[in-house]
Amino acid sequence: MTKVRIAKSDSSRMESAADDFSGMDGIEDNPKALAKMMRKMGGDMGEELPSEFNDVVDRLEAGQSPAEIESALPDLGIGDAGGDET
Repeated sequence: MTKVRIAKSDSSRMESAADDFSGMDGIEDNPKALAKMMRKMGGDMGEELPSEFNDVVDRLEAGQSPAEIESALPDLGIGDAGGDET
């Protein structure tokens, strides 16, 4: 038997991911759970992600907090919702 792949829209994928991880209040306080969610969402996107994404997820899986990762990798702009506005 061959595998069948069903194409989903971006919004459909995000809704599915939200359903998978609903009820995960306080996930930002659990780096390993956050990493699991990010890996799932990254895989669901169906696109190649930058190596920085994998670096961040690897650090989360190792137990580093988002704040620790941000201080170790300041060039990533984690938490910088506005981006560069110069």
